[in-house]
Parts: sequence; C-alpha cells; structure tokens
Amino acid sequence: MDNSILLLSMVIAAMLVLFISNRIRLDLVAIVACLALAWLSLISPLEAISGFASNAVVAMASVMILGYGIERTGVTSRLASTIIKYAGTNEKRIISTVSMTVGLLSSVMQNIGAAALFLPAIRRIGQQTSIPTSHLMMPMGFAAILGGTVTMIGSGPLIVLNDLLRQNGMEPFSMFAVTPVGLPLLIAGVALFALAGSRIFPNKKEKKCQLTVAEIWGIDYAIKTCILPRSSNLSGKTREEASFKIKYDLNLLAIRKNTEVTVAPSRYARLESGQELAFLGSKEDFNDFISASGCVPTENRSRLKSILDSGGFGLAELIVRPKASIIDKTLREIGFRQKFSIEPIVHYSKMRESRSDFYDTPLAAGDTIIAFGSWDTLRLLASHQDLLLLTHPEGEEIRYKKGPLAVMIFIASLALTFTGMPISIALLTGAVAMILAEILTPDEAYHAIDWKSVILIGGLIPFGIAMENTGASRLIASSFVDLLAGAHPIAVMLSLAILTTALSLIISNVAATVLLVPLVLLLSAGIGADPRALALLVAVSSQNSFILPTHQVNALLMDPGGYTIRDYLKAGGVMTVLFICIETTFIYLLI
Repeated sequence: MDNSILLLSMVIAAMLVLFISNRIRLDLVAIVACLALAWLSLISPLEAISGFASNAVVAMASVMILGYGIERTGVTSRLASTIIKYAGTNEKRIISTVSMTVGLLSSVMQNIGAAALFLPAIRRIGQQTSIPTSHLMMPMGFAAILGGTVTMIGSGPLIVLNDLLRQNGMEPFSMFAVTPVGLPLLIAGVALFALAGSRIFPNKKEKKCQLTVAEIWGIDYAIKTCILPRSSNLSGKTREEASFKIKYDLNLLAIRKNTEVTVAPSRYARLESGQELAFLGSKEDFNDFISASGCVPTENRSRLKSILDSGGFGLAELIVRPKASIIDKTLREIGFRQKFSIEPIVHYSKMRESRSDFYDTPLAAGDTIIAFGSWDTLRLLASHQDLLLLTHPEGEEIRYKKGPLAVMIFIASLALTFTGMPISIALLTGAVAMILAEILTPDEAYHAIDWKSVILIGGLIPFGIAMENTGASRLIASSFVDLLAGAHPIAVMLSLAILTTALSLIISNVAATVLLVPLVLLLSAGIGADPRALALLVAVSSQNSFILPTHQVNALLMDPGGYTIRDYLKAGGVMTVLFICIETTFIYLLI
C-alpha cells in the first residue's frame, strides 16, 4: 500500500474515533484533521481551505439565511399552525405529517432547502405541543434526504447521473424513472419514524429554560379568540362599556377587522359585528364570557390568534422610572394604551398586586406594569424617559407584510437551480435578495448562519480531495469491482449499495456517484447486468447518508437538535439497512 494512502487511513481513523467519543467539538476535530492532511502533504494548502469556498458550504450558509428570512416574516408560524390543525398534538401523527410533507417537497427542490424551510416550523411545533424538538428534527431531516430519491431532480447525484449516462452514449432516465424506487423508500421511512421512532430516535431532555414573564406572574394562559356576531349584546358598545376586565376578568389584547389588527385598543374603541377579539384569561372565564355575550369562538381557525402566537408579540415587565413624567398620574389620565400601544395586564405597587381595574390608580416611581404588545413596541421602551423595560424581550419582531415577498424570493432562488446555475450561486442570490428587500438586515443574516455546521462541512470536504489525490478512492473502487466479477446480480447490487453508502459518508455523495458510475458501467458487461440499473443503484445509494452528520441536512440539524454522533449511528444504522434492502429489491425487480 502506498504510504500516502496509509497516512490518510490513519487520519480518517483518528477523526472517526474523536467523532464517536464526542469529547472534542466536531467542528474543531474537522479543522484539526483537515490541517493534518495539509501538514502531511496529502493535499495542498489551497486544497485544505477549499472546502470553505465550496458549493456545499456556500449553499448551506445561504439556505440558513433564506430560512431565517421565512421565519422572520411569520410564514413558518402559519405553517406550523396548519400542521397542528391537521395532526393535532399526537406525536406520531405530527412526525408522519411533517416527514411526508418534507419528503415530497424535497423531491422537487434541494434536500437542504426543504429541511431549512421546515426547521423553524419544527421549533414552533415543539413549543406549541410540548413535544421535544429532538423527537421531530431527525425524522424530518431523514425524510428530506429520502425525498431526494423520488425524482431525477431531487438530488445532485441523480442529476449528475444523467450527465454521466449521456457521456457514455446511454439514454438518460426520465423525470420520474426513479419514483418506483424513491417513493417506497420515503413511505417506508415515514412508517419507521411513526411506528418505531420512540425506540430508535434519541430522547433528549429539553434544556430547562428560564421562567417567562407569563409564568412568573401566573398569567400563562393561551390566547383565546372569538368573532362578534351581529346578534351579540356587545355590538355597538365601546370597550369601556363592555367592561371585559371587571365583568369577566378577561384582558382584551387585540381586535381584528378584515386585515387590520389593532393591539391594545383604546377604551373608546367601538365593537362591531364581524370583528375578531383576542383575550388573555382562564378558560373558565372565557367560557362564561362566550355564554353571556353570544360571541362565537374561532379556536384553531383564528387568523388573529395565529398572528399573536407567531412570535412577534409577548409580555414584558416595565418599571416606572424615577422622576418620570407619569408619576402621580393614572393609566386613564395618560391614555396608556394610546400612548404606548401596549395592553396593561398587571400592576404591582408597594407590595400590592392588582389585576382588576387599576386604571385609576396613581403611578409611583418603581411601580411594575406587566404589559402585552409587539416586540417592536416593547423594545422602543428600553430607552423611554418614563418606563424602563425590565426584562429582555422573549421574541423578535415579525415582518408580516414581507411574508409573500420572502416566499417568492425563496421559491425563485430554488427555481434558479433548475436552470443549470450552481446551487451555491442560486441560493446566495436569494440570500442577498432577502437583505436588499429589507426582509433581513445584514447583521441578522450573519446571525442566521450556524457557523459550527459550516466549519464542520468545510473541514470535511478536503477529505474527498485527499481520497482522489492519494488514489485511495480509485483503489477501493477498482478492488471492489475485481472482487465482484462473475458474482450473482443480487450480490453485486448489495455490495455496490454498501460501497457507495460508505464512500458517500467520507466524500460527497456527488463525488461518490462520479467515481463509481464509470466503474459499474464496466462491471455490468462482465456480469451481464443492466448497466443503467447499476448506475441508478449507485446514484440512489449515494443518498444513504444517515449514520454520520456528513450530509448537509444532518449537519444543519445536529446542533439545533442537540444530537451526537452516537445518536446518528443508532437511528441512522436502522435507516441505512432498511434503505439498502428496499432500493436493491425494487431496482432488481422493476428495472
């Protein structure tokens, strides 16, 4: 064996041991291993850093920015709400719904794009259903990878495969030629996630978060909404006349009329039929109000509730500053709602807490007011001369009006990939468009990137170059082909599936396809097998990347899900075996 191949094997072995042990951060291990390749002269210095300018790294960073832009416009919260409406709070049903949706979406767009689009939605579903996100992210990521096998444009290897077939004078596959293989893979994967997910996927304990303002003050109620019908006795009355707080112990948070939403409506705001009202209070008090008023609860159909629950609104603690101009004045006198556009919920003064009608209580320096409003408005109070924002806002502003534009940019950037433009350029164009359209600021774009994942992938990519420079990949492939000459087609296909799977974990799945397809075309002549079938097997098998976070999707989800290498080995091992069995069987029978 050549010395360079031996040195490369030692570096890879050491890296895998450190990966599995999880004692050192994965991104640091990848960088150290990459540097080792350069110091051992297995790759050039420029090749050592080439991974950070690769299509994969640029595409990953760009799609993180695109996904963040989608999240900041409230699109993902509405997507999460839609899924919850259909699937309820049942974990198995949610996993099945999300996985199948992501998988089908991934069949016509890049895997990482589908995963990035659903990542914020998964976080929000976990928050709303109390299901640990670690139970949801890995099945969603695996489904995104599986979806790339459903059509011939679902993944890079299948796109490259047709080019390789043309170069060898063979007929390329049609758009849905791989569907009879990819669709069973996706269905089997979703079934596995739903039926055995609790046994194979990691059961991570959620990090204990600090108590929210609502929990501290005992007002952590779900927002409840209703429609005011023409027949209601409240129709035509002002907010003050309705006396929601005094009669029902409910806080009116907002009113929606068509597309206009008014947060903290004033006491003079008039109630009209057709308006949607949002309240904060107990379920019992809300039910009493519904019975007395004749209003119609909107429950999961509420547009107003989806807006208020999207992350752009919340509760915060405010302190009356010393020497404030509002001292000795009441909330009614200063027109609190009109002045600050926030709804006061609780007033705390001199060890006394008021939750009912405190609007005529004079304010004093040091008084605490718990108020509901948009995070934009609450952040402005951080520098206000009268009120001090005591707690850090629990969410970020949502730019609802930019939602349609953000979706258009996301779709357009993905559509560019079908024109032959490199995915990195297409997605980077979309990321820049998000900033130019003022959907995100430049600082927010930098914040959106998970640099740990970017460094990990950038450090691993040079290993594919080292495999080719040293001749290790060609040695493995050619030895394998020689070994299989004359074997039964099933044995050949199983062996090729395993080899391709192993190579795609070390080098990129596209590189594994480019390397092995020419070799299997030669092998097919010796065993009498259909060359196009073996070539398709290689391209599909290169998507079998579940047991290590070397695939872009796995790398993207590793940190948000809190996963370790062992988690991928356990869950990915089962999925890998199932993948090989199904793809081999269907390709053998159908092609």
